[in-house]
Amino acid sequence: MRWTGRKLLFAALIGLLYIGGCSSKNSTTEQQESSQEQPKEIATSYPAPFTGEQLTEKRENRPIVATINNHPLARPQSGIADADLIYEFMAEGEVTRYLALFHSEIPDQIGPIRSARDYFVRLAEGMDAFYIAHGYSPEAKKLLDSGTVDHVNGMQYDGTLFERSPDRKAPHNSYISKEHITQAFETTGASEKISKMPVFSFLNPEDSDKIGDMASSVIVSYGKNPNFSSTYHFDEETNRYYRSVNGIDTVDKLNERRVELANVIVMEMDHQTVDQEGRQAIDLHSGGKAVLFHEGIAKTIEWENIDGFLTPLEQGLPVKLTAGKSWIHVVPSISGPSTSVTYTP
Repeated sequence: MRWTGRKLLFAALIGLLYIGGCSSKNSTTEQQESSQEQPKEIATSYPAPFTGEQLTEKRENRPIVATINNHPLARPQSGIADADLIYEFMAEGEVTRYLALFHSEIPDQIGPIRSARDYFVRLAEGMDAFYIAHGYSPEAKKLLDSGTVDHVNGMQYDGTLFERSPDRKAPHNSYISKEHITQAFETTGASEKISKMPVFSFLNPEDSDKIGDMASSVIVSYGKNPNFSSTYHFDEETNRYYRSVNGIDTVDKLNERRVELANVIVMEMDHQTVDQEGRQAIDLHSGGKAVLFHEGIAKTIEWENIDGFLTPLEQGLPVKLTAGKSWIHVVPSISGPSTSVTYTP
C-alpha cells in the first residue's frame, strides 16, 4: 500500500490528537487524585461558654473566680479587661467588691485580691470554679475550711503564691500571677478541667436586638457615694458599653485597656445586714427582677439560679445576650433608697 503525502499528513494529525487527548486525560486524573489527597481545610470555631464569642480552640480549662478589691485605692485593677464576667456585690456598707470570672483568657496578673464572702464562695461552688481570695469573713472561712470549693487563699500563701506590690499599701496590694495560679492548682490537687456549663444564650453575629427602651447611658449606684456609682456609655460603632466611676474610665492596669462590655445586667436580690461591720447575707437562689442593657437598649427581664449559674431569663427562657463580656450588678433593689438604676436614650 502506497502512502500519498495527503494520507501521511492525515495520519500524523490523528496521532497528535490521540496523544493530546491522553495527556489531557492523564492531567485531569492527576488533578482529581491530588484534590482527593489534599482536601480543603474547613475552619472550625467554638463558642466560649461565658461570652458566646467564637474561639479557634475549644476551651476545656476550669474557670477561675477571684475576689478583686474595688476600694478607690485599689484602682485601676489588673486583669479585669480579660474577665468573661464580673459580678459586683456589696461587701459592707456602700463599699462594693468584684467577683471576676476568667475562662476564655487568663491574664498575666490579677488583683488586688481581697477577702472572701460567703456568697462569693457559694457562687464559685455553684459554677464549680476554682476560687481565689485573700482573707475571709467568718462565714466564708467556715465554708472554705469545710472544703465547699477548691480554692487558694492569700492568708496561707502570702509572699509565695500571692505577691505584694510595693507601689500600694495593704490591704490594696495583693496580687496573683498566671504562673502562680497554675501552681495553685498543683498545690491543692484541684481538677483543671471544666465540669459544668452555663445555659447562657447569645445572639447570632448577624442578628440584633432593638426591642426595648433606648439606653445609651446607664448609671448604677450603690448608695450616695460617687466612688461606687458606675456609669456606662454605649458606642454604636463598637456595639459596646464603656464604664467609668466618678468620672474616671475603668481600665486595666496591665495594659491601660478600657473594659469593653457587650452586656450590663442588674439583678435584684434580697440583702440582709448580718453584723456591725455591715456585712451582707445575699439570697442567690430565689430569683427575681433584672434589667438587661445591650445593643443600646434596656430590657426588663428576670433571673434564676439554674444549676448554680445566675441566669438572665426572658419569658422563662435564657435571654439572648450580645456575644462578649458582661458586667453583672447585684443590688438589693433596682429602684430604692440603697441602690438605683437609671438610664437615658
